[in-house]
Amino acid sequence: MTTLHTAPEQFTREEFHQAVMAANPQVAVFDCDGTLWTGDAGYGFMIWSIESGLVSRNAADWVDTQYRLYLAGKVSEAEMCGEMVQMYAELREDELRKAAATYFRAHIEANIFPEMRDLIASLQAAGTEIWAVSSTNNWVIEEGVERFGIPASRVLAATVRVSNGLITSELLDVPTDDGKAESLARAGVAKPDCVFGNSIHDEAMLKIAKHAFPVNPTPALVQSAAERGWTVFYPELVLKDSKI
Repeated sequence: MTTLHTAPEQFTREEFHQAVMAANPQVAVFDCDGTLWTGDAGYGFMIWSIESGLVSRNAADWVDTQYRLYLAGKVSEAEMCGEMVQMYAELREDELRKAAATYFRAHIEANIFPEMRDLIASLQAAGTEIWAVSSTNNWVIEEGVERFGIPASRVLAATVRVSNGLITSELLDVPTDDGKAESLARAGVAKPDCVFGNSIHDEAMLKIAKHAFPVNPTPALVQSAAERGWTVFYPELVLKDSKI
């Protein structure tokens, strides 16, 4: 028998902002892709870097094969996210940072949710400590969250070791699913006041928050929100392009 769930409650823009600020959080944690902006910057950067010739043909063919296996369910989310940062091994990190800046400006910046930028500015003005957690590579995420005034020191993203300026394939962190909550705990943020995420891969860190805020939720997270009594929020950019 299929269990039917009622749709979760929805915040208006004003209700969302007020609810977050009323929580008076000391620490707030944000997912990035789909939560601070539309689209998947990790996948987009992978395709862009292949098409622009940034990575070798061998690396491009390898990650393309792995991505097809991921879509077929034969490679895990964590494994795929790790490989999407390992593909840049042997390149110079300064080159990757410049590429990430070029990509973000051209393809993601216009998709930032104004409501989320305003909210983070209000939280920062109130003294809230802001963290960004993402399974996308740290170069793209650090570039992106700079627009929100979030320092690289408070970014937890897919990361590899860099040695003498050269990127290696040695994974240091891949925050996704339970790994997001685990990465936060390692950083000393085991019980954040507020957490914001858009997908089921954010559920683990939403569950550790005093106040969970699903933003632009995917269908699986909508179901989880309904089950847990979480109120969801859809930014205007999303509402304009959908029938929500």
